[in-house]
Amino acid sequence: MCNLVQKHFIVPEKIANTKFIARKLCASDVYLDYLAVMSSIDTIRKTRGGSWPTKDLTFEDDLIDLGWHQREFENKSTFAYTVMNPEETECLGCFYLYKPGTRKEPPKDADVDLSWWVTDKAYEQGLYEELFYILESWLKEKWPFQHIFYSNNLIPNR
Repeated sequence: MCNLVQKHFIVPEKIANTKFIARKLCASDVYLDYLAVMSSIDTIRKTRGGSWPTKDLTFEDDLIDLGWHQREFENKSTFAYTVMNPEETECLGCFYLYKPGTRKEPPKDADVDLSWWVTDKAYEQGLYEELFYILESWLKEKWPFQHIFYSNNLIPNR
């Protein structure tokens, strides 16, 4: 398995501010993650694109997905972060750092594919757009990527 970053790179553990905490997505997050995903299927598909999630996603399917994301993070092949409220009692969304071409055809110079989603409630409160700007800055400051490809269907204006 090929790493998205070099083995010696120290992966940023989290982003924290007054509105949310973003940290590594783990299998133990399944309950809050599943509630968030299932409450916001249409918003996720509209903004992020693709065929996921489906209405028939089961709790067990989500648990398997989260376990897979956790293992990939530990192997430095891809990175999935959960976005929680500051108390970590509600999942507000997730974001993913993949190899370019995982979701959509990127420009040739892309070195990372960023996609993200937020719940209906978080979307209505403006977190979708706010998260985009925060992630754009965070990736440029903390990660070794030069060219970010945003694979979501809905990209805020820069």
